[in-house]
Amino acid sequence: MARLAVLIHGMWGTADVWHHWRPFLHDRGWQTIAHSLRHHDVSPDAPPAPLGETSLLDYVADLETMILALPEKPVIIGHSMGGLLALLLCAKGLGRAGVLLTPAPPSSTIAIRPSNLMAFARIQARWGWWRKSHRATLGEALSYTFNTADRTLGVKEHSAFVHESGRALFEIGLPWLDRSKAATVDPRSVTSPLLFVAAEKDRLVPPGVVRRIAKHFGHVSDCVEYENQGHWVLGQPGWERVADHTETWLKGKAL
Repeated sequence: MARLAVLIHGMWGTADVWHHWRPFLHDRGWQTIAHSLRHHDVSPDAPPAPLGETSLLDYVADLETMILALPEKPVIIGHSMGGLLALLLCAKGLGRAGVLLTPAPPSSTIAIRPSNLMAFARIQARWGWWRKSHRATLGEALSYTFNTADRTLGVKEHSAFVHESGRALFEIGLPWLDRSKAATVDPRSVTSPLLFVAAEKDRLVPPGVVRRIAKHFGHVSDCVEYENQGHWVLGQPGWERVADHTETWLKGKAL
């Protein structure tokens, strides 16, 4: 069976955030597919008007269409918001296995902590933020996304950040107010193996939150936590260890 992996980026990202992981996996015999989510393949300075009201359900629908067109069922690897999208796709039976890297939580896990409240405070201070697009400032990114990375790396990665959907942030952050229940996942619907990856110094999705998510899916999940790592397990110092463990886990669970 071929090694095929679909990679899903997180909030403010594009397919380019996988520029370390894709060659790493290719060198180990994997074929990878990484698409930018709807309205993300654009300039950081020009958010499309419909982006603000784009739902997680829209992202999932696009990814589902793409996956169903593949010659075989892939493994699905997602980071941050992309981790939640990967979980939603696995709940639809679309992945042979799922790797959820510092994932945004489904509605069953309340993830509000002082650090992530502060990370989004400026964005959520605007009236109507739930239907407007938003983008983290450099200061916010350095403090919350790249807090364990070199400043030069953080500045470079942030320069490629695009805008994100206020609707998607609302669905993740305030799921009890979301009538569409976009972030809701029934654990019983997930039968493929899942690997949850937590980071000790993650200020956006603290490790305790990831452990709680994994517990809900204990019948299929493994969970690992990395010391001295922050949210950006895609490229901060030490990312190779995370990628190597992920690839080893996938070989044992999905091949």
